[in-house]
Amino acid sequence: MASAEEHRVSMLDKIAYAAPAFALAVVGIPVYVYIPKFYTDVVGIDIAVLGYIMLSVRLFDAVTDPAIGYISDRTRTRYGRRRPYLALGSILLAGAMIMLFNPPAITSTLNTVWFGLSIYLLFLFWTAVVVPFESLGPEITYDYNERTSLFGLRDGFLIAGTLAAASSPALIGWLFTLSADASGERAKFFWIAVVYAPLLIGTSWWCVYSIRERQLADHKQPLNLWHGLAQVGRNRPFVILLIAYTVSAVGNNLPATLILYYVEYVLESQMADFFLMLYFLTGIAFLPGWIFISRRTGKKAAWLASMVINTGAFAGVFFLGPGDAAVYGVLVFISGIGFGATLAIPSAIQADVIDYDELLTGERREGQYIGLWSIAKKFAAAVGIGTGLSILGLVGYTPNVQQSAEVQMTLRILYALVPSLCNLVAIVIACAYPISNRIHVDIREAIARRQAGLTAVNPLKPAQKLV
Repeated sequence: MASAEEHRVSMLDKIAYAAPAFALAVVGIPVYVYIPKFYTDVVGIDIAVLGYIMLSVRLFDAVTDPAIGYISDRTRTRYGRRRPYLALGSILLAGAMIMLFNPPAITSTLNTVWFGLSIYLLFLFWTAVVVPFESLGPEITYDYNERTSLFGLRDGFLIAGTLAAASSPALIGWLFTLSADASGERAKFFWIAVVYAPLLIGTSWWCVYSIRERQLADHKQPLNLWHGLAQVGRNRPFVILLIAYTVSAVGNNLPATLILYYVEYVLESQMADFFLMLYFLTGIAFLPGWIFISRRTGKKAAWLASMVINTGAFAGVFFLGPGDAAVYGVLVFISGIGFGATLAIPSAIQADVIDYDELLTGERREGQYIGLWSIAKKFAAAVGIGTGLSILGLVGYTPNVQQSAEVQMTLRILYALVPSLCNLVAIVIACAYPISNRIHVDIREAIARRQAGLTAVNPLKPAQKLV
């Protein structure tokens, strides 16, 4: 079995791997938070129709994500299984982003078509980049704690990128002294595209150049797609992790989608950008501490603690109203303490359940697992943006006016109450997750025995012998 030193990753390589996450964050806050309001309030698309389009594109992802993962797992080139997708996909993704962020001055109907086409292309190419990119991570190191550090840095870059993307409209508006009217809003998104298109391509190519993939031997006939998915379903640690993460993510995406509406129409404040920055900065600042805690207590305990803190503070937001911006800021800060760990630690845990799959199947199938993980993330985002915006449309939301009491109560329920309940359910489910540091070591040792042609014991089912 390889020594711990063989699984160490230099800081420069960690940064090279993490760098694309910073740029890929542009398909986060801008797309889920700013783009919907831009297309409804400036471009003129009906809010309910936009919500339905966003929900439908996530159903499309349910096909493309596992397909890209499956194809990536079985790709064999001189450059590896993952890196060719980053190199080409980043260029196509940059083009789709430019298209989405720059709708032409045409009729509302045609702009609805433009939005639908561009958002479908954006998420297709995003999948073609992100699934191979995230699949590359578990291959870089097999060490339990080193993975926490690697994925902590990657998700730290993601949070920093999200912060940059979240603040970019306000920053660009200030730099270019843009007006708050429709032309100023269009100019903001034009310049965001100008900045992020080369950043997406440049960071992806840096990762491609710096990271070398492992040469993996094919020990057995690869599982076909459907057999492989069935085998994933028998990976109990992954099923527990996926369900808990998805339930939590559904709750977390509702506030991400609705924060601009909640702050403006419930708190009657114009400080939404500040609160977003506060949340992400807090998440970044406390993430190294969570990595340290994870090394001491294990990933599961750290993840549960982070969700408790994140949820406990945010539940109080339901009771706020006009004039409570200062109290809201305090609750955002406390909730943000756990935010970074709720992203990074599940990613590190996911790498461990992929190792368990290797023990059961004899294959490295990161792509298929990341594809399913990507579906979960996108499904959660779709529920957040699709359900949240659709319900607002149904209860009578009208842009740029004082909202009715019914709309304000709906915002409070969707923004604070539903997410808190989702996280409570996720915490209960996550308590059943079984892989600890010790068990992971046993899993890696059992994999080494199988690769050597010896009989191994399944650490999670000691009565099961694996040949």
